[in-house]
Amino acid sequence: MSRYDDIPYRRFYRNADRAMVAGVCAGLADYFGFNLKATRCLAVLSLLMAMPVTLLAYFATVFLVPSAPDARRQSGVDAGFRQALRASPGKTLGDVKRRFQSLDSRLARLERYVTSSKFELDQEFRKL
Repeated sequence: MSRYDDIPYRRFYRNADRAMVAGVCAGLADYFGFNLKATRCLAVLSLLMAMPVTLLAYFATVFLVPSAPDARRQSGVDAGFRQALRASPGKTLGDVKRRFQSLDSRLARLERYVTSSKFELDQEFRKL
């Protein structure tokens, strides 16, 4: 399990791996935790409704926002967890908390068993 310091700083990059044109929509979907298809549909809808502004913003983003470096893609941090955390942080952290509570209760049961007299009795029977 990695520490919080190991997670790279959250920064907006164009995603060249899932790009159709320049990776702007894929980068937006990764950054905000949105569905990529929905992001692309919104971009096309925006293009139909306000073409000059959308084209200007898209090309400005292409030239101003860097493509994601390779080290970031292979950082060892689970990309699915990062996307879920951005999409719904409360739900994701709640899931993590429930998992740790489950592990904590299992560890408490294990400690009770190991420190009990029954454990010593079981060990004696195994030696026979």
